Amino acid sequence: MTSPIDPFLAAVIHGALESIAIEMGHKLMRMSYSSIIRESEDFGAALTDAQGRQLCECTMSTPLQSGPIPGYITGILRELEARGDHVQPGDVFMHNDPYGGASHGPDVGFAVPVFHHGALVGFSVTTAHHLEIGALTPGSCGIVDAVDTYAEGLQFKAIRVYDAGRRVEPVWQILRANIRIPDLVVGDMEAQVAAARIGAERYGELLDKYGLEAVTAAYENLLDYSERLMRAAIERLPDGSYNARTFIDGYIDSDDPALRDLPIEVTLTVKGSDLHVDLTGTAPQTSNRPINMPFVGTVDCAVWLTLRSILLDSEIYGNIPQNSGLTRPITIHAPKGCLANPIFPAPVIARFCPGNALADTIMKAIAPAVPEQVSAGIGNLRVMAFSGASQGAPWVHMEIMEGSYGGRAGKDGMDAVDTLYANTRNNPVEDIESHLPLRVRTYELRERVAGPGKWRGGIGSVRSFEMLEDGAVSIEGDGQRFAPWGFAGGADGAPARIELARGGNLAPEALPSKIPYRHLSRGDRLTAVGPCGGGYGNPHERDPQAVLDDLLDGLITADDARAQYGVAIVDGAIDNAETKLLRRPA
Repeated sequence: MTSPIDPFLAAVIHGALESIAIEMGHKLMRMSYSSIIRESEDFGAALTDAQGRQLCECTMSTPLQSGPIPGYITGILRELEARGDHVQPGDVFMHNDPYGGASHGPDVGFAVPVFHHGALVGFSVTTAHHLEIGALTPGSCGIVDAVDTYAEGLQFKAIRVYDAGRRVEPVWQILRANIRIPDLVVGDMEAQVAAARIGAERYGELLDKYGLEAVTAAYENLLDYSERLMRAAIERLPDGSYNARTFIDGYIDSDDPALRDLPIEVTLTVKGSDLHVDLTGTAPQTSNRPINMPFVGTVDCAVWLTLRSILLDSEIYGNIPQNSGLTRPITIHAPKGCLANPIFPAPVIARFCPGNALADTIMKAIAPAVPEQVSAGIGNLRVMAFSGASQGAPWVHMEIMEGSYGGRAGKDGMDAVDTLYANTRNNPVEDIESHLPLRVRTYELRERVAGPGKWRGGIGSVRSFEMLEDGAVSIEGDGQRFAPWGFAGGADGAPARIELARGGNLAPEALPSKIPYRHLSRGDRLTAVGPCGGGYGNPHERDPQAVLDDLLDGLITADDARAQYGVAIVDGAIDNAETKLLRRPA
């Protein structure tokens, strides 16, 4: 039961908590060395209570970073208890255990405990994706052939990097000695510590100003409010079960059928204000390939984020307090030993694309219950890890290649954006070319491939990179075998593809969606052609003017307009009489 508190005071405290998380995020971005944090905003910042319940999060951070933070704290506390250890003022813990709450190894969290009058009352936490974590090949993404978690890089289980305020130098020395680009990575880690300390300091000031009792009552009120919002949204769904099954590429060039065309299955059961998510039917884990998804840190976040986005659309509800109250009405089951609940030490570092596919499958499952609140199938993402040595110094760069959304009721799908639980920004071309031996030769939208519908699917991007020096690339992707699904009469979208042109070779080589570390030479060009989202609704119901606009924008041709949409366009204008005939029911 929530303690009584003046609603105006509660609102002030709610706002203060959010402001603290936002300040943490801004400070982390400004202090970071790498573009993945500074530009792409692949980080998280949040405050929790002493048990790890999330109280607030930075609105700029990606859901896949802030969402797992409660799991980080739970994992840290469990690890400390197992070794008979305890938290003390001045400690800072480093944690990235994918079987202990972390999303995967490269997402390293730093937790600063918050004490008030000698009692532990919470944690200030930052997480961020690091470009290098000491794995078998350079980079922390694109590692798609690890045989177990030990091949995925350094593992930190509640490691003290500051002990009662004293810097633990041996830990930092081990980090520097085992990471290929130590100045950049350790610099980012130190920025995380500084940002988390700022959050702890601000939270302490808030407690000093209003008192622990008032602040606790305010955030308990906030958690209960978020829970009520989610329960009310679930209650509006018709009771029953909703099922969907999709497939991921897996390793489409493998001779092993157990590594190809892997199903993800979701059954949602709604009963009153409770919603249960069952992943039975999902493919078994791949014990020697790292596309498994940690149940805590990836699977749960994919489920919660997708349901929250669909059921509590911010366009309707406005700002929704993002905290652990939202997850109380939702339970999740995944059979032990499947892709969505692997058994240690199954590797998990490449969980990004399967997790996004899981979120897409949840969308497909719930679509019949809320057809006007979902999008059609999304175009999945790809991550390319470029690396090399320039003037004797190693370099690593990570590019997240955009996907696209499916069409939605009343709106076309969003073009060339990160989808569902990713939500990172792209790296500016100027930033890439000013820091790295890479040249971006192409950056444009695809043509003639978006899923036709009353509201068409979003359009994927085309990005081409030329190596200015010898180097290498690793690729972690999906969505090259299975097109994003159309909905309510809309057509499927278009799958992705990746091509490599060696030197001056005009005939590029088609590559699969997952490529282990591969050497590239100066002059080689790698092109990522992004997927296009599925269409929503009958294409013959699309506004003819919208079809003409797409033609004038160069996205379709007059032949496409006639064949896909039943719209006749002659000399840049709509032929209304011919269009009426084309759209006449058979």
